[in-house]
Amino acid sequence: MNMKKITRRLATLMLCGATFFTPAAWAASDGVEVNHLGVNNTLVRVTGNGNYLLFPVQEANDDARIHVLVDGNIVETIYVRLARSKTDYTVPYDLTPYKGKHVVFEIVTPQGRESLREAKEDACWKGLELVDALDTINREKYRPAFHHTPLYGWMNDPNGMFYKDGKWHLYYQCNPYGSKWQNMTWGHSVSSDLIHWEHKPNAIKPNGLGTVFSGSCAIDARNTAGFGKDAVVAMYTSAGTSQMQSLASSTDDGMTFDIYAGNPTLTLESEARDPNMFWNEKLGEWNLVLAHALDHEMLFFSSPDMKKWTWQGRFGKGIGAQDGVWECPDLFELPVAGSDETKWVLLCNINPGGPFGGSATQYFVGDFDGKTFKADTGKDGNIPTKWLDYGKDHYATVSWSDAPDNRRTVIGWMSNWQYAADVPTLQYRSANTLPREVGLFRGADGEIYASCTPSPELEGLRDKQIRKAEKANIGRKSCAYSLPAVHDGICEILFDMDARKSKVVAMTLSNEEGDKVVMKYDAERHTLSFDRRESGLVDFSENFPAVTVSPTFEDKGAISLRLFIDRSSIEVFGDGGRFVMTNLVFPRRPYSQLSFSSEGGNARLSNLKVYSLIND
Repeated sequence: MNMKKITRRLATLMLCGATFFTPAAWAASDGVEVNHLGVNNTLVRVTGNGNYLLFPVQEANDDARIHVLVDGNIVETIYVRLARSKTDYTVPYDLTPYKGKHVVFEIVTPQGRESLREAKEDACWKGLELVDALDTINREKYRPAFHHTPLYGWMNDPNGMFYKDGKWHLYYQCNPYGSKWQNMTWGHSVSSDLIHWEHKPNAIKPNGLGTVFSGSCAIDARNTAGFGKDAVVAMYTSAGTSQMQSLASSTDDGMTFDIYAGNPTLTLESEARDPNMFWNEKLGEWNLVLAHALDHEMLFFSSPDMKKWTWQGRFGKGIGAQDGVWECPDLFELPVAGSDETKWVLLCNINPGGPFGGSATQYFVGDFDGKTFKADTGKDGNIPTKWLDYGKDHYATVSWSDAPDNRRTVIGWMSNWQYAADVPTLQYRSANTLPREVGLFRGADGEIYASCTPSPELEGLRDKQIRKAEKANIGRKSCAYSLPAVHDGICEILFDMDARKSKVVAMTLSNEEGDKVVMKYDAERHTLSFDRRESGLVDFSENFPAVTVSPTFEDKGAISLRLFIDRSSIEVFGDGGRFVMTNLVFPRRPYSQLSFSSEGGNARLSNLKVYSLIND
């Protein structure tokens, strides 16, 4: 039976008040009526006037398919892991758009049942609840204090970000109906300072072409697309049976979007996603980078109006890390520090295939003429593989379009596909990294590399300077400093380390429970390692315990470090962002001590500063 016939049949039966050969319908709570149609099929009718229907979720279950019918017509289909034996948490369905209308949820559950009586005992039916307001008080020990997180539910790639009229708009892949991947939708948050984020209603939802995967936004200052001068235009991947590229436009600064009637605007014969478009001022046209995911390459297109795209070239076959799919591209031009030269940077996020397993962000430096990207080669004549971050938890890095003062500000997803769905949280899953400013510098080997420095706004997080040490000799015996106990121990730490007379300097973060993170600076190999194997909770995934290692891009045996410690993450910025490591940690109690020790000779610690942080 096709979908139209199913819809008509359900509508007719609802209007007739049929009970579908079951006992009389019963109320799960005030304003909610449940009609069981069979072992796997149930109708939930909203008879009250609440604003939200709460669905009980049990994460161990498979997704139930839910058709949402309004006045007998299917308006959308969602997937929820409905509770069977217990409720882990609840997720809301917003009923406010349908006030005064008849709303029914036609549900097909995947759980096998021997009888209708058994099916009716599922915890979800008794737990359905109609409410007027949502309780979003944080119940998570590990929810970050100063990183962006979704209010509830799952989040992965940041996408579609733009800056306009003093506001940073951050969109992101989210599941509004659970804390695992599903129902891909563009969530939306706004900030005036990159620190404090205000949650907005979801911006772009799944439709007939599929769910809404990653993409980009641009301000159409010239009204090239015909949606209006300064309209915000989004281009994203519609992911149904196949992946296609679609447009949506906004004339209220990205708060709501109108889906373009001519979608899809770009189709290919193979899987491609995550369109990133920008206005090329030199050429007077729109350029587009599209990830040809399974072919491990990026495709380039041009357009006068964002609607009709012409293929121009490709980059990536056999180049760089090729183990995983290529996703979430970004392309921009930057000056090289200390010179009059400019170079283009192509970000290429891959999964798996990162340097320490799972997902990561690689990049290429080169030249772009609107048609082709030509990557710079190293001294050996080959194109080197370069990583934007040497931790395990930095992925899907993309930048804000139209940022002020020619800034290239980026943010990434602070997790890894190896264990993102298994981390020890329930109300929400995943955070974004701190915002960072990308620059270019020439390393000691003569090659050009990307740097990432914490965005200057982050200094606004500082509360009090609670520790300061001008100079200290570091030897084999440990030298320890206490860390702030306020605000769950969140803090910022800065120091310089001169290890020219040493071999390896160990820097250890620890707590009373015995949890510890050990970072080691090897002055001979010019590397910094980060060992989280005993950092706290690590047994939720065999891929989580790990040691990550970053080159320090120096040849002098001395480094400067800046660390941001949140409730469940540590971000390490070295030498003004010349190297960066981002790693999740789940300590049983906040880290309370930082200690230093040296092997092979004394090292010199200087300019140690520790700030407690607060995010009011």
